[in-house]
Amino acid sequence: MFTPGHHTPHKVVVIGGGYAGTLAANHLRMRADVDITLVNPRPEFVDRIRLHQLVAGTGEATVDYGTLLGEGVRLVVDSVTRIDAAARTVRLASGRALDYDYVIYAVGSTGAVPSSVPGAAEFAFDIAELEYAQRLRARLEELPLDATVTVVGGGLTGIETAAELAEQGRTVTLVCGRTLAPSLSAPGRRSVAKWLSRHGVVVIEADVVNEVRPDAVVLADGGVRASALTIWAAGFGVPELAAASGLRTDALGRLLTDETLTSVDDDRIVAAGDAAAPSGRPLRMSCYAAGPLGAQAADTVLSRIAGTEPAVINLAFTGSCVSLGRRAGLRQFARKDDTAMNVYFDGRMGAAYKELVCKFATSRIRREARKPGSAIWVKGGPRPEQPAPAPRGVTSP
Repeated sequence: MFTPGHHTPHKVVVIGGGYAGTLAANHLRMRADVDITLVNPRPEFVDRIRLHQLVAGTGEATVDYGTLLGEGVRLVVDSVTRIDAAARTVRLASGRALDYDYVIYAVGSTGAVPSSVPGAAEFAFDIAELEYAQRLRARLEELPLDATVTVVGGGLTGIETAAELAEQGRTVTLVCGRTLAPSLSAPGRRSVAKWLSRHGVVVIEADVVNEVRPDAVVLADGGVRASALTIWAAGFGVPELAAASGLRTDALGRLLTDETLTSVDDDRIVAAGDAAAPSGRPLRMSCYAAGPLGAQAADTVLSRIAGTEPAVINLAFTGSCVSLGRRAGLRQFARKDDTAMNVYFDGRMGAAYKELVCKFATSRIRREARKPGSAIWVKGGPRPEQPAPAPRGVTSP
């Protein structure tokens, strides 16, 4: 990255090699005098939006970093245990420490199996991370097709998981909590419900799981339903690294930032993706937002290096999409503030669109590796009711 004759390079450590961190690392290459280190606990990129396919055995969910990272980005396979802001070092589980001038905090999100639900931590399978998905796939391969599988969570992850398994002929129950697909419009929800019904999925909307047993789930109304395997796909959490490093976070643990994605505690730490909470009001956790936020975090760092004022968040949502097995899907349109409109398309066109979106998630990272600065997204304008940013520690670029 750095060539002789230049000034001392600016050291940037990107923590997390998901959609946001990988794109951020590639985007930083817009300047030749930036030394970029990407720290990730796995040697391969995890294509998280395909984990339900990995579980069902209908696809894979890892990509070789060699095909995603641009020349000069150094990959360190390790876990970060602490950001020492005072010393400007990132401490690793291996015992190493990396010095930095700037950190991009892109640790992403994790599953959230609640400890408050008896038996959930012991007997329910998470799907939000690669190792959990691999373990779940191995368990599914041991079960006969007619063994009842319960998916807990009526959001898009739960729906995609239930649909993928049902399409293979498995016996699936989907416990939604309150509403099936609450982020979709009413017509969109009806379309999803029809597909699930046609494929034999038992959908329980107005109930929650109060207990998970090895062979059953207990619902809030007291009902006990047989469940040879329970998959927990309700809600997300985030790693505790920010809080463990003494940085301010929101209630879930996301790093508190201003509207430029800069930590309210330290100008040298910039966040992106699911683990960022700009002005305490995070955007929807999604692959859709992660890439643009990764590019914006990189731009914030590059602006600080250049001594210019970073731009504020300017991202608009256009909707969401959900796969229903391999042959159907649904594309839901939304307003820029991410509220659903009564406009969607489904069926094979929905499946084709969802596959296009999945491919785009990694192709835009590759494009950024070839040509830094090529990342594009839908502009949204100022976020409404933006509070004044909290005061943060001041350091010189």
